[in-house]
Amino acid sequence: MQYQICHQTTYNYSQAVFLKPHLIRLRPRCDRFTKLHNFSLSVQPQAQGRSDFVDLDGNNLIKLWFSQPTEQLAISIMSEVETTCSNPFEYLLEPWATVLPFDYPQSLLRQLEPYLQPYGFVSDRLALELAQDILIAVDNNTLDFLFALNQRIYQDCEYITRETGSPFPPGVTWRYKKGSCRDYTVLFMEVCRAVGIAARFVSGYQEGDRAMSERDLHAWVEVYLPGGGWRGYDPTLGLIISDRHIPLVASAIPEYAAPISGVVVPVQQERNVTSTMNAQISIH
Repeated sequence: MQYQICHQTTYNYSQAVFLKPHLIRLRPRCDRFTKLHNFSLSVQPQAQGRSDFVDLDGNNLIKLWFSQPTEQLAISIMSEVETTCSNPFEYLLEPWATVLPFDYPQSLLRQLEPYLQPYGFVSDRLALELAQDILIAVDNNTLDFLFALNQRIYQDCEYITRETGSPFPPGVTWRYKKGSCRDYTVLFMEVCRAVGIAARFVSGYQEGDRAMSERDLHAWVEVYLPGGGWRGYDPTLGLIISDRHIPLVASAIPEYAAPISGVVVPVQQERNVTSTMNAQISIH
């Protein structure tokens, strides 16, 4: 699939502020299944400097720093992307990975440790109970477990729009059976980690209805399947990720998948600064 993406984000501040260095995580992934043909970034006010680098998860990040105070920050991204994963089942699991829990080789387990840690300080009890219920229902089959979990969240939970804020704790999402895409993603991650499946948070775009002029950023899960690598599941839509999703960034920690992050400091220190944010996304 061929996509042209325009993503504009504008922050308006109640007074003049100094912009501390900002991280931009809006450059689409370029890998076996996603090809980035063109990418441009425009920023107002103009940045004093820019640094492009790759983080620990292989994400393409851009750091910007500024020298002049401003009352507005406007960031505009243009991307041309081609996605090629038409068959998300085209892989062969390692024989020992077809049944849960996995008996990981020690070397692989050490690499995957960040993606196996609970979202909170300890494993969520409700997520563990959900994991156990599904394990019994699918007789510990790995792929059946992932499919059943994806459908359970999609069918049993009510989607709500939450434009800002951290993801809900997974137990809260499952207890009240409602949440946004990032809440569903964290719940899915926690249930997977409870049974020893490495999982990470992905932020990106989803095709949806191409006739719609406005979009929102989307979130989904990637799980590490030995023999298949990182594979995506979207519990918000009940889909296995193929060529209709465009990933931007992935991380074991959801906060590190935020599209834009940075700190502002008011020029007049004695006054509190407030801000409003407006984001517009179009996909063609």
